[in-house]
Amino acid sequence: MDTLGIIAGNRGLPLLVAEQARAQGVERLVAVAIEGETDKRITELADEVTWVKVGQLGKLVRAFQDTGVRQCVMAGQVAPRNLFDLRPDLRAAKLLWNLKQKNAHSIFSAIADELAAEGIELVEAPPWLQPAMPGADYQVGPIPNDNQLEDIRHAHAIAIEVARLDIGQVVVVKDGAVLAVEGWEGTDACLTRGGELAGSKGGAVAVKVAKPSHDFRFDIPCLGEKTLETCAASSIAVLAFEAGRTLLLDREAVEEAATRHKVTVAAV
Repeated sequence: MDTLGIIAGNRGLPLLVAEQARAQGVERLVAVAIEGETDKRITELADEVTWVKVGQLGKLVRAFQDTGVRQCVMAGQVAPRNLFDLRPDLRAAKLLWNLKQKNAHSIFSAIADELAAEGIELVEAPPWLQPAMPGADYQVGPIPNDNQLEDIRHAHAIAIEVARLDIGQVVVVKDGAVLAVEGWEGTDACLTRGGELAGSKGGAVAVKVAKPSHDFRFDIPCLGEKTLETCAASSIAVLAFEAGRTLLLDREAVEEAATRHKVTVAAV
């Protein structure tokens, strides 16, 4: 591929996509970065960067049109609060007016349709990210005991159902009891709440999944060093994730934190 567009959200994922795409032969990277969200280091990795505000859909489309982008990826989140605090331009306002449901998935699906109407295809990022998505044999930290293995199985089954209902992607369990389910607050807050409810001895198990029909164009489940630090601070003993469907950001830092804090990190 000669040129790839990146709609760059927050945290480290846009940077990783840019690095991996370049390593795998993409010659030219064109990024649309979001003010107040995107890491400014994207300017060091992309050949061209256009900064937009949340809601400036027309400017986003023009940025790709003017630079000849025909395929793009969406990498990194936009803080959910910003999706509902945006000041849309005329094109975005029309898009939002026609939506029956205004959630992250419906908004991003509509953006994909807008791009497609201009000859720009929104594609999945995972093909460039497979080296950073561990398989089923991945595990660092202490070996889980039998009770923890049972909690992993239980939490995984619950998390799949919660994700299928589009509620959240993380469930925290201890001794078979569901302590916390991710909602609008996000992964870190869910882990903190679950850890608190586990009591002073801690020892809860957390599992993060993708939805059964997950659209990887808009969202890739991610874990990073910050997630591990949250687990450690909340005395969560095990953090499990779906093999081949979860991105491990800053892998070396995650593994160092897992070893240092004695938190099991495992793919299931």
